Amino acid sequence: MLRVGLTGGIGSGKSEVARRLADRGAVVIDADRLAREVVEPGTSGLAEVVAEFGEGVLTPDGRLDRGRLGEIVFADAERLARLNAIVHPRVAERSAELMAAAPRDAVVVYDVPLLVENGLAGDYDVVVVVDAPDDVRIARVVTDRGMTEEQARARIRAQASRRERLARADVVVDNSGSLADLDARVAEVWARLAERAAHSSAR
Repeated sequence: MLRVGLTGGIGSGKSEVARRLADRGAVVIDADRLAREVVEPGTSGLAEVVAEFGEGVLTPDGRLDRGRLGEIVFADAERLARLNAIVHPRVAERSAELMAAAPRDAVVVYDVPLLVENGLAGDYDVVVVVDAPDDVRIARVVTDRGMTEEQARARIRAQASRRERLARADVVVDNSGSLADLDARVAEVWARLAERAAHSSAR
């Protein structure tokens, strides 16, 4: 098994890369999806979030209001750290279960936005960073997610810098161009990962 940590800042196109790797046969573990699962209604995770941040972070039907919670935590590093302390251990436990269930010769891609911020690079055989300039990322977030430019910049400031991410990268996927360009780059990366996984399982 080859364990790959896939990361990239907001708007970098990390999810597009994860999707393309999954299409080629990777077992993708999506940390964002797990982070949503562990705070679904009825979970201990949601109960702890409400105890910490108050009933105001709930929608009328009792689900987590991610927009409201984001406004609170992304402007306050201390409150963001408290949220992470609730969510991250639960995500880590679930992702470990999924990784343990993967085939022995699999390329397991762990899609985790905060890999660098949480010092997780050493947990993986290969770290793949999806990269694009900040102005490109901001334009994507404003267009695709309906944020204002200032909201997008606040999210970027709350994450590791491009320089910090690139310093941890074993492989960099430049996603500053078109989706066709991205397809070609992902195909190259997949070939390298699959070859390395084959060598690892043959030992």
